[in-house]
Amino acid sequence: MSMPVAPHLIPLAGFAGLMATAAFEDFRRLVIPNGLVLCLCVLWPLYVATAPMLTPAAAGVAALWAAAVFIAGALLFSRGLIGGGDVKLLAAATLWAGPATPSLLVLTGLLGGLLSLLLLTPVGALIAAARPTLREPSGDPARGANPVFVPYGVAIAAAALIVTIPPNFK
Repeated sequence: MSMPVAPHLIPLAGFAGLMATAAFEDFRRLVIPNGLVLCLCVLWPLYVATAPMLTPAAAGVAALWAAAVFIAGALLFSRGLIGGGDVKLLAAATLWAGPATPSLLVLTGLLGGLLSLLLLTPVGALIAAARPTLREPSGDPARGANPVFVPYGVAIAAAALIVTIPPNFK
């Protein structure tokens, strides 16, 4: 006899796969494909419609959090402090985290800091050397003595998975 699958776990599995793919792509190419972020946003209403613990009010609050994170991220992006893909991925992750957004943001910062420290070690230098070099719009290599580009999508995806998945299994 097989056990039925709770309907909200299907979009949640898609969320997990898309987040893992975003982390992998950012680590590998320093790019978070727009299609992945779009799929996260398109899949979220299906999750909202099927998740028993998510009320319409909570979904509305999650959308407001996501808009606030996107606006703050866009401001940071305009100042050259964060990548555009990171802004979009963090806003999409915020949709899914909902009321756990403060935890998502703190955990993203902590994991991003640890990832940054790792990339400053000799092992991190080997990892960075294996990745592509970022280029300016002119085609020249990005400026800086020895810039270390942090694939922050890895931290965002890890934090999103940690914050979002467990509440669905209570």
